[in-house]
Amino acid sequence: MHISGVTRNRLLAAAVLSFVFLSTAPRAHAVSKEIVELQTQVQQLLNMVQQLQSTLDSKMGVLQHLAEQTADEANQMTTAVNALQQKLNTQNDATGGKLDTVSGQVQSLNDSVDELKARIVKLDKTVQDLQAQLQNMQSPPAQAQPGAGPMSGAPGAGGAAPGTPAAQQAPPLQETLQAGERDYDAGRYDVAQGEFQSVLQFYPLDDLAGTAQFYLGEIAYQQKEYAAAISDYNAVLEGFSGNAKAPAAQLHKGYALLAENKRDEGIHELRSLIQRHPQTPEARAARSKLNGMGVKISPTTH
Repeated sequence: MHISGVTRNRLLAAAVLSFVFLSTAPRAHAVSKEIVELQTQVQQLLNMVQQLQSTLDSKMGVLQHLAEQTADEANQMTTAVNALQQKLNTQNDATGGKLDTVSGQVQSLNDSVDELKARIVKLDKTVQDLQAQLQNMQSPPAQAQPGAGPMSGAPGAGGAAPGTPAAQQAPPLQETLQAGERDYDAGRYDVAQGEFQSVLQFYPLDDLAGTAQFYLGEIAYQQKEYAAAISDYNAVLEGFSGNAKAPAAQLHKGYALLAENKRDEGIHELRSLIQRHPQTPEARAARSKLNGMGVKISPTTH
């Protein structure tokens, strides 16, 4: 474009100079045939320059139009690609949400099955205890040997044989559990552990036994015996799933798993807690823990 403009300027200058030269020539000389031919050539050259300029302007217009059209098509393509990318992202998020929902439902089903198994085990133990009590009731009392009096060394009515320790008496349930909780709060873990074990020994089927089991797990957790703590928490979740301490047991089980560097299992336990007990303080603590770890929480959890 720059070279064509220079050529055009030079031709125009030559034409102008020729015109000036011809217009200022002495009138005394007749216009020769060569001058006429020269004027004709100059005019033809001017026409060619004009045609060249017109052609260049036309082509430049076409090129500019093509450039604008190409830019518009590129913008449209970019917009289409961005829209497609956004659609794919939306579909991926929706698919991930559905997978999380299905995973949550499967987990809830598994938890329900585990809870049912725990209830069956508890019911079976209750039946066994009842059968043992019936057998004891049906067993005939021991017959006293002939000639043996009350002071002869044989057990009398309601008495115990000499040298035989009396049956261990069960401690009061509420008082024993409360004493264990006080000793636990005071940091007397050894004493508290014995009291909680007494509750489990003498009242294994009472719901408060689940509370005692939970505190045994807490003692193990405080002493950083995470494997033992997890075992105690599982005993609460499997045998006393309706106990008020069950959400806390599941939360602290998740913490114990994380403390043992079992990240996936710990995350699974915390998510399960949120699914099963979404409105509890323990569920809020589980959400906070997962958020702090940068773990995505399923959108189905509340």
